[in-house]
This record gives sequence, structure tokens and C-alpha cells, in this order.
Amino acid sequence: MIRHEEYMKIALSLAQEARDNGEIPVGAIVVVNGEIIAKACNEKEMRGDATAHAEILALQRAAKKVGHWRLSDATMYVTLEPCSMCAGAMVQARLGNLVFGAYDLKAGAAGSVVDLLDHPAFNHRVIVKSGVLAKECGQILKEFFDTRRR
Repeated sequence: MIRHEEYMKIALSLAQEARDNGEIPVGAIVVVNGEIIAKACNEKEMRGDATAHAEILALQRAAKKVGHWRLSDATMYVTLEPCSMCAGAMVQARLGNLVFGAYDLKAGAAGSVVDLLDHPAFNHRVIVKSGVLAKECGQILKEFFDTRRR
């Protein structure tokens, strides 16, 4: 039985960790055969690195864990729809599946603004399930940005 909500709750706990560290609250995990092999949250501010998104860090850690870059048997759970950089990295890593929570209507690249994960020009497509715990995943982002605007 696939436990999408259970895994997304773990990603949400990582998003909370990011928020507590002053980062945009996004968390990601990578699962293979029911085992979590990588976890990450945004570390852009901490690292001073625009590429330190939760998804990129989780892909790197997953590849290190399995010993190669090809992640076709893996599923990533992430609290926010990936941006174009992260979606491109997922295609390059040959990620098998993506499950995300909240849609990103400004920069989402998994179906809302553009869809790089199912683009006919690419030689790999990632299977996507969207909207898992979308309300909870969106709420943490809304609260974070509301607090920053004050």
C-alpha cells in the first residue's frame, strides 16, 4: 500500500525545519521500496547558494546513497511543486515518480505554469501525483510569507 500522506507528513516536518532556520519552508524526501533514502529541506540562505533547493539536495543525497545518479526506482515527496531547475534535475536523474503537495502558481514546472516532467521533447518523463496534503503544504508557505511581509 502506498502511503503518500504519511511520507508527505515527513516532508512537511522538513519544511518546518527549513522555516525554523529562516529558509522558505520546503521539504523533500526520496523513497525506494518503502525506505526513505534521502531527506532535505531548503538551504539556500544557509549555504548562500541559489541551487540549494530541497529537491536538488534530496536528489544528490539519494544518488550518493544508491551509488549512482539514475533514480528510476525512486519516488520523491516534496511539499511544493518543483521549479524549472528542480524539475529539470528530476528529468536528468531519471526520477521515477514525484508526489507533491502545494501548487506553485508562479513558478511551478510540474503542471501549473509549465510541465517539464511530461514534456514530449525530453527522453524521460516523471510520473506525477499532485495535491497530496496540499492545504497543509500551502499553509506553511502562506504563514511564512505573511510573517515576512509584516
